[in-house]
Amino acid sequence: MAATPAIRVVEEAGVPFTLHEYEHDPTSSAYGEEAAAKLDVEPERLFKTLVVSIDGELAVACVPVPQQLDLKALGKRVSLADKRHAQRATGYVSGGTSPLGQRRRLPTHLDASALEHETILVNGGRRGLQIELDPRDLARLTAATVHAIASAR
Repeated sequence: MAATPAIRVVEEAGVPFTLHEYEHDPTSSAYGEEAAAKLDVEPERLFKTLVVSIDGELAVACVPVPQQLDLKALGKRVSLADKRHAQRATGYVSGGTSPLGQRRRLPTHLDASALEHETILVNGGRRGLQIELDPRDLARLTAATVHAIASAR
């Protein structure tokens, strides 16, 4: 398998991680739910990566798959970023966006629930690939702000 920028970041940092691959169904747009089901992982441990605009500046927010991002937790003028704008900034396609190894490193927000788990899974830089690692390592590698940013659906 060709290393993605996300994989290179964790390898170069010497962080322990495990890769999980699955066959992505191209008709599925519920990427997180698909990954949790195909990898037989508790959805609360699988974190989706969303690119957002905060006061006109792009940032990344990671929240558990079964929850949604509470935009108000990030500020007053927050919205999901345009997919094309997000792709140009991160270098990743929708459904394959990783909080690691972005073309332009964006400020990262990680939901505090991540720290309740020994390991979590985040996108590995392409559809059908997840990286499992300690959430504290993820927070350190991304210089994430860890706070409550998820809400129930």
